[in-house]
Order: sequence, then C-alpha cells, then structure tokens
Amino acid sequence: MKDSDILMNPNDLVCFLKKDPAEFAREDIIRFCEANRIEMVNFRYAAEDGKLKTLNFVISSKEHLDTILSDGERVDGSNLFSFIEAGSSDLYVIPRYRTAFVNPFAEVPTLEFLCSFYDNDGKPLASSPECVLRKADEEFTRRTGCTFKTLGELEYYVISPRDDLYPGRDQKGYHSAEPFVKFADLRDEAMRLVARAGGRIKYGHSEVGCFCNGDTYYEQHEIEFLPMPVEQAVEQVIIAKWILRMLGNQYGVEISFAPKITVGKAGSGMHFHMLAEKDGRNLMVEDGRLSPMARKMIAGILDASGALTAFGNSIPTSYLRLVPHQEAPTTICWGDRNRSVVVRVPLGWIGADGMTHDANPCEDRCREERSSKQTFEYRVADGSADPYLIVAGLVVASLHGIEMPGALDAAERLYVSGNIFRPEFRERLAELNQLPASCVESAEALEAKREIFEENGVFPAGMIESRISTLKAFNDRGLSERLYGNNEAIRELVEQYIHVA
Repeated sequence: MKDSDILMNPNDLVCFLKKDPAEFAREDIIRFCEANRIEMVNFRYAAEDGKLKTLNFVISSKEHLDTILSDGERVDGSNLFSFIEAGSSDLYVIPRYRTAFVNPFAEVPTLEFLCSFYDNDGKPLASSPECVLRKADEEFTRRTGCTFKTLGELEYYVISPRDDLYPGRDQKGYHSAEPFVKFADLRDEAMRLVARAGGRIKYGHSEVGCFCNGDTYYEQHEIEFLPMPVEQAVEQVIIAKWILRMLGNQYGVEISFAPKITVGKAGSGMHFHMLAEKDGRNLMVEDGRLSPMARKMIAGILDASGALTAFGNSIPTSYLRLVPHQEAPTTICWGDRNRSVVVRVPLGWIGADGMTHDANPCEDRCREERSSKQTFEYRVADGSADPYLIVAGLVVASLHGIEMPGALDAAERLYVSGNIFRPEFRERLAELNQLPASCVESAEALEAKREIFEENGVFPAGMIESRISTLKAFNDRGLSERLYGNNEAIRELVEQYIHVA
C-alpha cells in the first residue's frame, strides 16, 4: 500500500498496520488489539431479513482472542434463515479480517467484523446471501476475465417532530443546504463514521423528499459510494445502514429506508452503478462512446429486469414507488441521462476536457491520464432489497447479456431517447414491456427467468423457491388499484412496512 493511500485514510486499522485491508492477517488484528487495548469483539452477519445480527465477545486473553479469530463460533441457523430446519441448524460464522473496524458507538474499545457462514462440513453455506454474491462474482471473472465493480446509492428519510423554522419546500429538497435542511449534520457524521469503518464514499446530499404530515417532518437524504469490487460494495452499504440507524437512535429520530413513505411523495431507491474493468481499464467506453460490452450487459439486465425485482423490491410498498412521474421506472428500457428508465447511462466525462482549466485559468491544462469514470445505473431496487442478492442478480444478468445472442440488437431496440412518460413517447411506451406491479408478479417473473440465476449453481434452486414462495404469500396483485383514492388504507399499509426496510 502506497504512503499516499495511508496518509489520509480514516480507517484506524489501515493507519496503524499500514496495510490494505485485503492484506490483514490474524496476527495483524491481534497486534492492533494489544496496542489499542481492545476489550471486546463483535461478529456481525446479515441474515435473511437483511439486518445485521450480533455475537459479542469479551476478550479474556491473547489466546482467547486468537481462538475467536481462528475458529469463529457456531450459531443457530434456523433462527437466521427460513430454509434451515431446527433439526440440523448449526452453522459456523467466521470473521473476514479485511472488514475489521473500530465500533464508533461502543463505550469500551470494541472491534467489529463482518462474517461468512459455513455449514457442518466447513463449506461455505451455499444459500447464504454473501456466498451467492461471491459465486456470482467468481463466475463473472471466470467467464470474462474481467472484474465487476459496483457502487450503491443509499437513500433514506429522517423522520422527526415538525420544526417550522426555515422550512424546506415540499418535494424540492434536492441538494438543499442548511438551514433549509435539518439533518445534514447527521448525514455528515454518518459519512465520517462509514469512512472510518472502511467505506469509500463519493458524496452525500439532501434528496427531493421534504414534507410535513401533521406534526411530523420527513427529510430525505442520499449517500453515494465509490465503485468497488462487489463484495466490498455491498458490505459498505450494509454497514452504512447500521451506522445511520445507530445515529438516528442517538439523535432521537427515526431513519427509514422504506421504498415509500406516502403516496405522492418521493420514494427511496437503492440504485446501483456498474462497470467492468480489466487490468485497471474501464471497459464501458470504446472509441469515445458506450462500448458494445456495456450495451450487452444492459441488454442482459433488461432481459432479466422483471425477475430482478424479486431481489430488489421485496415488499408490497415497493410497488407504490414504481409509478410514473416519480423518477422511478415502470417500463423496461434504457437511455442516456434519463431517470424514467430501468437503466440510465449518466454523464461519464467523455470528451469533456478543459472544464477545470476554464473554471481555474491558472491551472495547467495537462493532467495525469485517468481511467474512465463511465458507469451505467440500475434504478429499480429500493431499501427493501437484500443488497447481496440484488447485486448478485445484476452480476448474473450482466453476464447473461454478454453471452446472449442478439444482445446488441436488443439494446438498440430497447433504447429510448427521452422521458418515456412524455406525450410524444406514447406510442413507444405502448410497445415496451412493463415491470412487475406487485410482489406476486415479481415472483412470477422470477419463476419465468430462474434458469438465468440458477446456471452453474450461483443461486441455489431452494433459495429461488423460497423467494418465490415468500413473494407470493403477500397476495398483493392489483394492490395499487384496490388502494386508489383510499388514503387511510395507503397510510396503514405504509406504516406496516416502514420499519421493514
């Protein structure tokens, strides 16, 4: 690791060990704990509900710490995953050293680890979400020779008592600054703590959603990350959600990642930007435009987009967000700089040289050559998603597109040049397929496309069956139509799921 990478790194272990986290070894962790008088170790792992679980250890000796780090511990899998029966439910949890970070909330010095699940034979638990993502990532690299990178956009609401001093404008909160947003300090503190925990943050800002309902105030924010290999990208989203909830508890406010707070107001998505890289070179650009590989990946995602909602939109209120004119997609298509589509290609600094010199005439025009920043963005998922599974699904769908016959033709056919909901696109809209409108339709879409995800055992068949069964159990087909105009029923439904995501 270069000195320049250590100098301003906010992670305590990186600064102490002067190593990249990927190189952390057991002896490194023990040395850090000794030098920093770490008293406790926490194992964290995401279960089927997507929330972090905890196993706490008080360190009694160096040998005890060595045993914890070497052997992990056993847990009851039947209380973590519905597909594990109580009759043979023991699982091992083993810490991943590269995820270590100092708990910023603990009263005593405490070290945190994310863990992986293993079965009774010591094999990775094939149906655990983190194992599914690892398999998807390995399969993509094996078949393409490339590294898949992604970044998440984490949107959330802060819910607090109403404060009418410097009120924000209803649904006009995008990039507002204090004092017209009340919880920028909470967001800023979360970003600092996520960075200390190893997260690589791009930026944070207030989002569109800003409104009052009676004596309650709702304010929307977003934290966006930098592109990372998929496992690290998901880990930083999961840790960020935990840190935001912990801060909300300290501030006496509620943090909600729910896809919909109320009808007519901006919902919260969990968008993912993607790229493929080889030898440090971004493969999404070729000859100054979006590359054939990128368009094939987009075609694969669009082909599987209905089924992907099974992993990214997992509760009935997800489908109250996926409605026209709310900057959320409903129609299966893609486009440039277009927020009405399933996949958006954002600005990527292609051909946009000279801006820094124009804004800063004293700055030299020449600069070091950098890799392209071009990505494409999947805009459908929301806070109810299991981040491991939706990213695994996007990796698998992208690989499906790369190998799919006629992928470039499909990409051309599904491209739209503007807002698909505008009147001039009425005929075009009628030609295109729609995303599922309920959990039941999502389950049916997954059933129809399950072979894409099950190929080479990436998604176990039992997991797909469980997901289909869970979604169908909501029995919410036609829910939006049944609720139309019934504000009280909508309010009750939203309140039922506001704590789930």
